[in-house]
Amino acid sequence: MSASHPHDRWIVLKFGGTSVSRRHRWDTIGKLAKKRAEEHQARVVIVVSALSGVTNELTAIADGAADSAQRIAALEARHREFLAELELDAEAVLGERLAALRALGSDPRAGSRALDWQAEVLGQGELLSSTIGAAYLAGQGLEIGWCDARQWLSALAIPNQSAWSQRLSVSCDAQGSEELRAAFSQQPTRVLISQGFIARHADGGTAILGRGGSDTSAAYFGALLKARRVEIWTDVPGMFSANPREVPDARLLTRLDYFEAQEIATTGAKVLHPRSIKPCRDASVPMAILDTERPELPGTSIDGSVEPVPGVKAISRRNGIVLVSMEGIGMWQQVGFLADVFALFKKHGLSVDLIGSAETNVTVSLDPSENLVNTDVLAALSADLSEICRVKVIAPCAAITLVGRGMRSLLHKLSDVWATFGKERVHMISQSSNDLNLTFVIDEADADGLLPILHGELIDSGAMPVEDDTVFGPRWREINGAVRPRATPWWQVQRSRLLELAQAGTPRYVYHLPTVRERARALAAIAPIDQRYYAIKANSHPMLLRTLVEEGFGLECVSYGELQRVFEAVPELSPRRVLFTPSFAPRAEYEAAFGLGVTVTLDNVEALQRWPEVFRGRTLWLRVDLGHGDGHHEKVNTGGKASKFGLSAARVDEFVAAARALDITLTGLHAHLGSGVEAEGHWRLMCDELAGFARRIGTIEIIDIGGGLPIPYHADDEPFDLDAWAKGLEEVKAVHPAFRLAIEPGRYLVAEAGVLLAAATQVIEKDGIRRVGLDAGMNALIRPALYDAWHDIANLSRLEEQDTASFDVVGPICESSDVFGRRRKLPATTAPGDVMLISDAGAYGYSMASTYNQRDLPKEEVLDV
Repeated sequence: MSASHPHDRWIVLKFGGTSVSRRHRWDTIGKLAKKRAEEHQARVVIVVSALSGVTNELTAIADGAADSAQRIAALEARHREFLAELELDAEAVLGERLAALRALGSDPRAGSRALDWQAEVLGQGELLSSTIGAAYLAGQGLEIGWCDARQWLSALAIPNQSAWSQRLSVSCDAQGSEELRAAFSQQPTRVLISQGFIARHADGGTAILGRGGSDTSAAYFGALLKARRVEIWTDVPGMFSANPREVPDARLLTRLDYFEAQEIATTGAKVLHPRSIKPCRDASVPMAILDTERPELPGTSIDGSVEPVPGVKAISRRNGIVLVSMEGIGMWQQVGFLADVFALFKKHGLSVDLIGSAETNVTVSLDPSENLVNTDVLAALSADLSEICRVKVIAPCAAITLVGRGMRSLLHKLSDVWATFGKERVHMISQSSNDLNLTFVIDEADADGLLPILHGELIDSGAMPVEDDTVFGPRWREINGAVRPRATPWWQVQRSRLLELAQAGTPRYVYHLPTVRERARALAAIAPIDQRYYAIKANSHPMLLRTLVEEGFGLECVSYGELQRVFEAVPELSPRRVLFTPSFAPRAEYEAAFGLGVTVTLDNVEALQRWPEVFRGRTLWLRVDLGHGDGHHEKVNTGGKASKFGLSAARVDEFVAAARALDITLTGLHAHLGSGVEAEGHWRLMCDELAGFARRIGTIEIIDIGGGLPIPYHADDEPFDLDAWAKGLEEVKAVHPAFRLAIEPGRYLVAEAGVLLAAATQVIEKDGIRRVGLDAGMNALIRPALYDAWHDIANLSRLEEQDTASFDVVGPICESSDVFGRRRKLPATTAPGDVMLISDAGAYGYSMASTYNQRDLPKEEVLDV
């Protein structure tokens, strides 16, 4: 393609420091440039940063470092070494550039650190790297030319700018003209390489774009040239729904509009500088963030044609936030108070981020990434402010921000988020006027470990619509191959048999005994566990009980009815293998349990005080509330002050004294703090705390850490890491060898072994929402209505069909909460009569079923194949 095409469409490719510091990365750059030019019949501008770390060294030199000469020598040596790696002649390629760098070190302006001199120093890194790149890629056979960004990017004069900003933090003209575009197209090669970070000052010298300069340079080039697209190539795959280093389950955001991308970049995402978005937005030039090492990944596309998708797209955390609280009765309705306050912030060169106000208080936040916030500045500001109000500085804080379209309409979905923040000291809540973000400012120390919890809550509540694959891509762990794969579900293998069973009538639960045995044997292989019980409240089907007893499990019951079921189903079972752990049970149930000879657990002093004759001389286990809980939903959190379960830890000594007075022997100590617990430290902490109480009591032989092991309900969930769990228990056992260890899981053993079969009764559309109705409702499986629980749903009749659509899956119960799932991907041809399958329903399905609306209970079936 020749220079005779003044209206050629351009593609701008920007590569950061890590992308230009290795030979194989330059090979990738060359391939990408050639590919883009050929695919789109376009011309390409490559914009590069300095080699990694070079700008930091140049900044030190520009700041007047005492060892500047040595730093310049080291920079020259580094570039020469890199040219040797590229097999290029250093003198031929960089001789003039390195001479210019050396000359700046002895320049007369260096002594006074003149701003124009500083700009020239800071710009050397990009001039060096772009010159290297042009020579290397040309040597690899790419038709490429070098151009000076200062010829095309012109710094703008902005009113009230300081002299420093006019030289070292400039903005550029992004409008351009047809004449400029025509002139640029006169460049003789199809591919050009230029520099990020630098522009032309009004005096003809060098100006620096400042923080995020290379990204912004690429955006300016894109806007000036009306490019097809600006691609920011970096060392991460794009923007994510959270910082993947903190939240491994963070999702790649595959497509955003300019405004959401701006908010995400502004509130924490470091992959793209916020300044770079506006030029492209104003010129309607699409952007993309892509991974140089993994160019096959979709990356993040940013443009204005995106159909808005309501919901939280990202959650971020910024540390080091400083809050300035200003209080005074005299500020109420005082004309000009805020003007006076902000004039003082301007005086000290501080830019305010968030603002919260009340009748007698105004609180603002200062972001250190945009301000020079140090003790001297804050002291001077506080001294000035104290003349007009009382001042309190709160630091360090963290700002946790939710970003997404329609934040106000999402507030009802954020109940779990509000509850989580309710456990912390929240200094400020700020909602943006553009309805794109909601920010909570808390103590920085309290923010540690909070992002994964909040991210999970946003997904579970539906506030973050991760099922929308037009926006959300793979998880960080999937991208990095760190996901433990799930085995093919048994029900897919048994599909034909399940379809036959469905013909005999639905709704119908089907349980798969081989899966139960597999889970039981996996737990039995964990050496540190001495006793294993199955919590039969999860599923008390007689065949499941017999199977688990055959696998060596005892049975844990919470009512006299469950005790009766156990001995009816397994009459030969020794009472010593049965554990009774009721909550607020009547006296008669304790008497019956003692009569049967089972192990009894008690969790309150009042029962000993009211019914001493029932417990006198008995052997008991004590259930303790350790003061904290965990779990996949607040309704399955069974620890802490709000929980009805367990004896308060503060009353253990009182209980022990009452027990000794009644000649009671305490041999077991029990705690169960929640269900679906994935936190790695949960069980270790529980064991340590229980062991401490056990030593105080003196007669404890066994510690029961309850159940609550999670299962992967969602198709994206990973199987629980039993190996890591076992290793943790081994370490705990080594620390506390005096005590035997017991567990009492329910869900883990049977949930994946059960499915609920139902028939589709109707498929309808209402106001754009498609719904498929089932003959099973919340009376058959109440978990989604009760806990907002997720169960994967499949159309068993059309399992192989690839063309899908979104459906809400609902039941026939006269309740608005009778919904099994919203926006589920099912075959687009789903029709009445199809057999639908709700997976992982073997726990708390039939055992919680009812005849509400006078509907029949589901049928049950057991497969042993």
